[in-house]
Amino acid sequence: NGLLYMVLETFAIGFLGTIIGAVLSIPLAFLCSHRTAPRWVNVIFITLVTVVRSFPTIMIAIMFVKTVGSGPFAGVLTMSIGSTGMITKMTMEAIEDLDNGVVEALDASGCNAFTKIRLGILPQLSAAMLSNILYRLDINVKNASILGLVGAGGIGAALIVGIEYRKWNDVGALLWGIVILVLIIELVSTKIRKSISSKD
Repeated sequence: NGLLYMVLETFAIGFLGTIIGAVLSIPLAFLCSHRTAPRWVNVIFITLVTVVRSFPTIMIAIMFVKTVGSGPFAGVLTMSIGSTGMITKMTMEAIEDLDNGVVEALDASGCNAFTKIRLGILPQLSAAMLSNILYRLDINVKNASILGLVGAGGIGAALIVGIEYRKWNDVGALLWGIVILVLIIELVSTKIRKSISSKD
């Protein structure tokens, strides 16, 4: 029961961090792209995202543990920041690579910026965004498994205690828990990606 709880907590940290990061990254990606925002806005937000992405996950986790205290909440905040930076960059690049024909047609029809984004960009962007989110979820669950090292929840703390006190049976069970969790996420992600590809 203890192992299952820690595995589920690790997954929850990674999952919630990914969702929050994905939500925050959508407006940021549009602000970073030259297609959807003025150049001076691009410079400001690209710089902001680059700064966010430059901090290692462990360093962010330590800062949040010191700020909000130890526990899963600090882990979720850590994953959210890391996810926002990465997903924003990948979504911005996807926006830059989109077919401009649809957007130009909407522009010629006199549509405003919001309508162009809603009808011309988001439908083309949805598959790439979902793929990026699934990719980040895989990374976040792996990262969440070590956040316990600094008190940010997850299975890492129990793993370190097990190693320190040479409880190798516990360590083995914890490692298997992480492996199985990552494999399940990989299988589900692959299935979803295949489903997206078959629709395209």
